[in-house]
Amino acid sequence: MENERNWAGNYRYGATEILVPDSMEQVQEMVARRNRVKVLGSRHSFNGIADTAASHLSLQNLNRVIALDRTSHKVTVEAGIRYGELCKYLDSHGYALHNLASLPHITVAGACATATHGSGDRNGSLATAVHALELVKADGEAVVFSRDQQGGDAAGAVVGLGALGVVTKLTLDVIPAFEMSQRVYENLPLAQLEHHFDDLFSSAYSVSLFTDWKEPSFNQVWIKRRATQASAQAEPALFGATPAAGNRHPVPGFNTDNCSEQMGVPGPWYERMPHFRMDFTPSAGEELQSEYFVPRQYAYQALCAIDRLRERIAPLLYVSEVRTIAADDLWMSPCYKRDSVAVHFTWKADGEAVRQVLPMIEELLAPFHARPHWSKLFAMTPARLQSLYEKLPDFRQLTKRLDPDGKFRNEYLDTYIMEN
Repeated sequence: MENERNWAGNYRYGATEILVPDSMEQVQEMVARRNRVKVLGSRHSFNGIADTAASHLSLQNLNRVIALDRTSHKVTVEAGIRYGELCKYLDSHGYALHNLASLPHITVAGACATATHGSGDRNGSLATAVHALELVKADGEAVVFSRDQQGGDAAGAVVGLGALGVVTKLTLDVIPAFEMSQRVYENLPLAQLEHHFDDLFSSAYSVSLFTDWKEPSFNQVWIKRRATQASAQAEPALFGATPAAGNRHPVPGFNTDNCSEQMGVPGPWYERMPHFRMDFTPSAGEELQSEYFVPRQYAYQALCAIDRLRERIAPLLYVSEVRTIAADDLWMSPCYKRDSVAVHFTWKADGEAVRQVLPMIEELLAPFHARPHWSKLFAMTPARLQSLYEKLPDFRQLTKRLDPDGKFRNEYLDTYIMEN
């Protein structure tokens, strides 16, 4: 088979075949009959977390909504469904998800397995919406992990990193549908965050800061509010930032048609929370990505530390984004037991230069116990990464119980998760 690349084109997968089942029974049969299997989602990882030298299994045909429970406010979906598709369904039935990532193009299962997130002081990552999940173990048997199981391992299985099996169904908590609007402000000095970080990020349902790190300031502030929070007019100034005169793309110079509606125009939640529209190419296209999570109390110090590398970072960068995420109880989540601030880097496609600058960033962020995003580029040693997760021993035990012979393991998991 012709080797597949990831979405950004920087990673070539090593699988010898791609399996595309049409039913749960086919998933079970395919898994049971093969020695090594990895699930291939929307290919939005930037490293080898989903790679394999054997069989890739795509759930692209298992993408239906199975049930909507209006009594318990939950929706059950097949794992191959993408957020853009699920959101339209939910909204048409009067429901919403509590949070969405920047891109609506990614699969629900893949995003939850890697603790992908949006922004918002009170909003946990996308994985925190998972009430239950079904997965196929190495022997082909299906098992269910649920929050309803007292003393169960659901908190360990949700952010499973692809190590436990093939997730086939998820049950998500939903909330009533709502309308949002968003406005963009420009030129926020970094120094304003020393005393106003909490004021700024608590001022809306979701807040994102964007910078190219050419100056100690943020080029753009994206403010997303529920319609009930929003005012008809933009504030004349927001901690020194001023309202944008028109629509903006996070990457200066890129076409704003790709982006969700701005200028305070109200619309459905799922058309405002993501930065990019489902029917357009997301982000910059050919790019690399890294992201680091630091405890919220260190946010300003961490940003000032990164600012000291401005001259090294800026030439390699499309844009950097800063967001807040609420703490959770998911064992392998970067936000486990700590309210977090995520600093994201969208790099130009210069892999060697990015590899050289990542250790510098990580050294400056080390005093703040920064955890890297599982599916993006980082340089951290396995020992350092493992030391940041207190529940890792429990996760290893869960992995060994569900996959005793390592059918779902790969070089990435052997390096960063399992004991050497």
